[in-house]
Amino acid sequence: MISPEKEIDKYLQRMFYINRSITGDGNRETLKILQEIIPIKVKEYSTGDQVYDWVIPKEWNISDAWIKNSSGEKIISFKNSNLHVVSYSTPVQRKIKFRELKKHLHYIEDLPNAIPYRTSYYHETWGFCVSFEQYQELFNKDDDEEYEVCINSKLHNGSLSVGELILPGKSEKEILISCYICHPSMANDSLSGVILTAFLAKQLMEKELNFTYRIIFVPETIGAISYCAKNELRMKHISYGLVITTVGGPGKFGYKQSWDKECCINSLVEDVFLDENIEYKKYLFDIHGSDERQYSSQGFRINCITITKDKYYEYDYYHTSLDNLKFVQAKYIRQSLNLYSHLINKLEKNLTFKNRMPHCEVMLSKHDLYPKTGGGINQLNINAEKSKMDIILELLFYCDGESDLHQISKSINIDMEILYDFAIELKDKFILEVVA
Repeated sequence: MISPEKEIDKYLQRMFYINRSITGDGNRETLKILQEIIPIKVKEYSTGDQVYDWVIPKEWNISDAWIKNSSGEKIISFKNSNLHVVSYSTPVQRKIKFRELKKHLHYIEDLPNAIPYRTSYYHETWGFCVSFEQYQELFNKDDDEEYEVCINSKLHNGSLSVGELILPGKSEKEILISCYICHPSMANDSLSGVILTAFLAKQLMEKELNFTYRIIFVPETIGAISYCAKNELRMKHISYGLVITTVGGPGKFGYKQSWDKECCINSLVEDVFLDENIEYKKYLFDIHGSDERQYSSQGFRINCITITKDKYYEYDYYHTSLDNLKFVQAKYIRQSLNLYSHLINKLEKNLTFKNRMPHCEVMLSKHDLYPKTGGGINQLNINAEKSKMDIILELLFYCDGESDLHQISKSINIDMEILYDFAIELKDKFILEVVA
């Protein structure tokens, strides 16, 4: 049997070089490969559809692009790196003086061997991205030097592709898991998130779930907006969200809080790091970032968190060709996957129970929950470790159908997983019931 890390690495190697954008065949190819891991449904949203204040743009595909110098030598080629072309560049083929060409060239002087990632989704133009070393070595800086440029691209009426997998649980209460598929050859941002999401979904398919999970693969921003517009009613009833991205770097773990910092999902994430004895960096919620800003908008207000390993904006290689398969490794994605799995386990146990016998206390002996001999309990020994009966009494007192197990665990300082086991026992005795 192939190891999980080898399987993750297989998909990293296979999917890294696919040219993805907010639309196009590269996204469909990516979703088709993901269907080998999990049975996602591919949905197509048509060009020109109004989605809130946005309109789904024309579909973009590209087959080749290059720059030739005055000697006819091809000095920059899309075949060597799909980052060489500004995403959504309009088609062009002509000869051009360097004085004009340099207006269409993008590079980073401070990171001279990196090709930057640039886009122009909603403004029709064209451009090439090169490393600063390439700019210095391959281009004659004479303004009158002539070059030939070619971008064989197509903008046409088509569609925007998304992947969706809904895993029903015992409750209709939903948890959203979202990642974005629009970035081309960059491994941390965010192929790592796409692969982790697929393997997390595969794990969930093997479990008996308490909650329903809505797992989506969308182009960032316009894809999330489109999905919200097309599924508005369901999205308004989602309890929590995980936005999965930048999980494969060698650096420090961190997490971005949800918009409501008092939401239990933040505390649950911190409990995961504590359980795993991992030092982490906490990023407060802000309106920048990824698709949590769509899901947390006023119309939805979903509390979304993101666990990261080398968070976007935070590492030098962000949005460059150096975010590659040397920087990202399968073992780092596996480590992040373990944390997300741990968090899911906690979410699955964070149920809300209601005491079915709320009037006065339950006769515990009737349900074989009380010692056979009474009178031996010292109620004044406040430093004593709480017994099973103590925990049961507190559960019966606090399980009012409003407070979830996480809230109760923080109130009485008992691990939520211990409370869960006892709550399930009381449920099986028909004393507690789960509130949907």
